Amino acid sequence: MLLLFESPAGFALFKVLDEGKLKDVEDLQKDFLDGESAKKVVKLKKFVKFENTAEALASAASMVDSKLDKKLKKFLKKNCEDETLAIADPKLGSIIKEKMGIPCVHSSGVMELLRGVRQQLAELASGLAASDVAPMALGLSHSLSRYKLKFSPDKVDTMIVQAIGLLDDLDKELNTYAMRVREWYGWHFPEMTKIVTDNIEYSKTVKFMGMRDKAAGKDFSGILLEETEQELKDAAVVSMGTDVSDEDMEYIANLAEQVIGLSEYRAQLSDYLRSRMQAIAPNLTVLVGELVGARLIAHAGSLINLAKYPASTLQILGAEKALFRALKTKRETPKYGLIYHASLIGQSAPKFKGKMSRVLAAKCALSCRVDALGDSSVATIGIETRAAVEARLRQLEGRSLAGAGGKGKGTPKTEVYDKTRSDGAALAAAPKAYNTDGDVKIEKKKKKKAESSDEEEEPVKEKKEKKEKKEKKEEKEAKTPKSEKKKKRKADESEDEEEEAPAPKSEKKKKKSKE
Repeated sequence: MLLLFESPAGFALFKVLDEGKLKDVEDLQKDFLDGESAKKVVKLKKFVKFENTAEALASAASMVDSKLDKKLKKFLKKNCEDETLAIADPKLGSIIKEKMGIPCVHSSGVMELLRGVRQQLAELASGLAASDVAPMALGLSHSLSRYKLKFSPDKVDTMIVQAIGLLDDLDKELNTYAMRVREWYGWHFPEMTKIVTDNIEYSKTVKFMGMRDKAAGKDFSGILLEETEQELKDAAVVSMGTDVSDEDMEYIANLAEQVIGLSEYRAQLSDYLRSRMQAIAPNLTVLVGELVGARLIAHAGSLINLAKYPASTLQILGAEKALFRALKTKRETPKYGLIYHASLIGQSAPKFKGKMSRVLAAKCALSCRVDALGDSSVATIGIETRAAVEARLRQLEGRSLAGAGGKGKGTPKTEVYDKTRSDGAALAAAPKAYNTDGDVKIEKKKKKKAESSDEEEEPVKEKKEKKEKKEKKEEKEAKTPKSEKKKKRKADESEDEEEEAPAPKSEKKKKKSKE
């Protein structure tokens, strides 16, 4: 049995002298405590050295990816005839067995044997010293890390993440600087704020004009329209602003120049982001645009992570706070997140935005997977899916228009008249004659109703009068003080007692005599 050992200096093949020791892992640890005992277990058969760092990097990269390198293939062909090969990577062992027909072995005993060889490598291979192997290993590890970082498919989209982050920061800074220019220069020329509304044009005008007194002799045709230019010159003559010194004007002009420079750099960064998105995620760019697509990638962390998300997660990506708040308060969950800013959802009516976001998220999930895992750089699927989403939008809008212009669901259908039709009593029956008795009965009912209405009106009027009297009494009682109220109550009580008291006897006799 031969043991394949990979070192920073090259490939080595060791002859295993006692194969029975591979079964006992603990005994192997004892055998590699020193160089002499290690030489009794394994013996160096062949060693091939790497010629330069590039060759070492290529071999190490292929070993990491479990691939068979050309140098290793040649080395094994020469030295592994009719031998079993003990190897550390089982995937690489299966490839060697398929392509070269060499039986390979991988076990815990083999791993322990490789660990012992690595410890005693300076003793087993006389040409390799520990002081030489350590810097080789360090240099190879740095080169391998740079290689993986440079060519890793997961790390290509880091430029998109950084570019969209910088673009958002530039927008904030531009807005802050432009507002500062307006506020600062507004002390000198306040009327210009309403005349020139665009921030970039405002900054260019400030830098070009300087003091407002010089506006009449300047030509603003390259910055402003003719109407705006004339209005600006007229306002500069009758401006109410304060005078500023040349030093103040110099600092204002420098700030305006910063705004112009940032705006130009933002335009360049936007073009760079567009080109990167079309190269890395062409299908996603066709569906939602480069800005929304880049924000989705940045929020997920990478294009691979975005491709792993289902359509339901991609739909609400960016609205996590609203989602968890809705789950906590048991309310409706959000229907869209960052995908809301896509042009296809912006075109749809408010009542269709939820449906369109669901359809668009499903197509975006498909496009992301094609961009992340596919080989083609042409946006064929993106164009097809966008056409499908647009057709769905037209279908929804057409259905709503048809529903608004058509008949309601509750209206009955008009049937076509058929002479031969015999079913239906309304069509088969003869028309009825005019009944005059019905008119007399209706008149009587009307009279009765009129009489009853007059009788009902009378008690209603009486009730209204009583209510009015009560309200007047209550108002009077509210106005009168408490002392008067008490006096009135006593007077009323005394009058009631006099009425109830019996008449005296003398009065009764006088009444009898008169009779």
